[in-house]
Amino acid sequence: MSPITQSMKRSFAGKTDTGLVRSVNQDSYYIDPDGRFFIVADGMGGHAGGQEASRIATGAIQSYLLEHWEGPEDSPLLLSQALLIANQAILTDQLEHPERADMGTTAVVLIFRDEGRPWCANIGDSRLYRLHGSHLDQITEDQTWVAQAVKRKALTPDQARSHPWRHVLSQCLGRDDLQEIDILPVDVKPGDRLLLCSDGLTEELSDPLIASPLKSIRACEGAATALIEAAKDKGGRDNITVVIVTIDLK
Repeated sequence: MSPITQSMKRSFAGKTDTGLVRSVNQDSYYIDPDGRFFIVADGMGGHAGGQEASRIATGAIQSYLLEHWEGPEDSPLLLSQALLIANQAILTDQLEHPERADMGTTAVVLIFRDEGRPWCANIGDSRLYRLHGSHLDQITEDQTWVAQAVKRKALTPDQARSHPWRHVLSQCLGRDDLQEIDILPVDVKPGDRLLLCSDGLTEELSDPLIASPLKSIRACEGAATALIEAAKDKGGRDNITVVIVTIDLK
């Protein structure tokens, strides 16, 4: 696949749902009105900490990207700095509110800045997928204990899907020892769809079930609604957030 050019346009939509079990939605997302960048964050922690962590991270990333969008930093550095700023913002809030000292959040961020070529950054287990034709690829790599175990071939993918430690993150925002921010370019072509989501979606739906509405429902908002309803039909045990971006020719 080759990078997209500025002659291509994007349509997009996002939705979030508390699900059927949780009483509070600890997910946050943001869509730039001009379609330049997209953020999904999934918070964790008691005393409303998860809700605050995802809100703080989303706001800090949004603010940094807006302020430095036209600056000299290349896109990988821009993303890295945005996430480091978000991490520091959460750490500062933890100091001011000790009851939220255990809060943290995942983050997956997609930006269209370099002649339209998208870049992605992620921490934790919120994901970016790409649908190309009928094929769905997971672009990001989960920063979890089980993902590392699968990579080492200590677990099979099937074992990982039901492993009791599958939610244990190896990295998240809100930690002093933040070490690894995964940043990568994303190759897309006209007609491709990109999906950012929290694990409330991927816990309930296999990749084929995720791909189905992305392939069959043209409108981004309709596809987003269908994904959330499908996850709730499978149990809706966590908050569910999806952002869909479709690449089209003008």
